[in-house]
Formats: sequence, structure tokens, C-alpha cells
Amino acid sequence: MISEDLLLSFGAEYKSYDHDDRIFSENEVANYFYHITEGKVKLNNYIENGKEFIHGIVAENSNIGTSYLFTEKKYSINSIAINDVTVLRLPKVSFLELLNTNQNIYPFLMSHLSEYMHYQFVMMQTIAVQSPEKKIKAFLDYLKNNEKDQSEFSLQIQLTRQQLASITGLSVETVIRAIKIMEKNGVLEIQNRKIFY
Repeated sequence: MISEDLLLSFGAEYKSYDHDDRIFSENEVANYFYHITEGKVKLNNYIENGKEFIHGIVAENSNIGTSYLFTEKKYSINSIAINDVTVLRLPKVSFLELLNTNQNIYPFLMSHLSEYMHYQFVMMQTIAVQSPEKKIKAFLDYLKNNEKDQSEFSLQIQLTRQQLASITGLSVETVIRAIKIMEKNGVLEIQNRKIFY
């Protein structure tokens, strides 16, 4: 992890965003390294008829859009604040200078980028699956695999039905039906409208 103090020493600045503000947009040039210090951000695209596809939801102490700083490609995704968000924003040139003078950061950076690639591969597999229950289960398995507590129903899913639909490419109605089937089959539990997996 790159410390806030180190980022600040290289000229990073705090920037705040309100709910639904864009931090960066599809087809923009990547000019900054973004480190979330507070709040949650969704990475998405809007596809046909304005339908949203969510690639992921990123919380504090994470970075967003980092891979774009190592290429001349423009962003292929949007980054949108889910709630009030604060980021540390460091210009690309300063970020690359930070890496050159602090090469011990590379293992962390490679781990972060590898984890993101793994998530993308998992989600691509779910797109090919026809069963809504299997799509949702594959995503929930991914979330659970990152938790220390692997016991049954120990993970509370912090996503709305709409967010689950946007992540899995399903309609909200299909997600609601699939979750009821999964609950009936003992795959997950619902307590006070919250999903536990």
C-alpha cells in the first residue's frame, strides 16, 4: 500500500466528490493516480438504452484506474462516487517519479493489478454462464474468497439488488427471483432484507 504521507510528499492533493459525481470518464486521458481515502466508487459503462454495467465497486484504501497510467490508452470505464468520496489525486508524472524513487512499492502495485485482473477473469466467466443463480453465486464466491471468515453465511453482501444486477448483467427482477431460489436451496440467507453468504 502507498501511504498517504508519501503521496502528499510527491504533491498529491485531496479532492472530494459527492454522490454520483464522476472522478474520471470513459475516453478521458489518464492524467492522475487516484487513491480512495474515504467512500466507495463504482467502475462502470453505460451500454444500450442507457443500461449500466458495473465492473466493480471499490472502497477506501484502494486505487482506481492505475493500469491506465502505464499506457497511452484512454479510460474505457467511468469512475463514479457511490456516496461522499475523498481521494488523493497525484499527477501521472509525479506518480511515475514516486515509483522510480520507491521501487519497494512495485510488489504491492503488481499484487493490486493482478487481483483486479483476476476479478475481471472471474466476471468474464459469469457472463458466459446462462443460469442467473450460477452468475450470482460466482460473484458471491469471489467476494467470499477475499474474506478471512469462510464460515457459512458469514459474509454480509453490501450491495443492493440493483448493483448485483448491474454487476452480473441481469435485470433486477431476475436477481430478486434468483436470490429467492438460492435462499430456498440453502445457498444464502436473507435476514432483514440483507443477503448473507
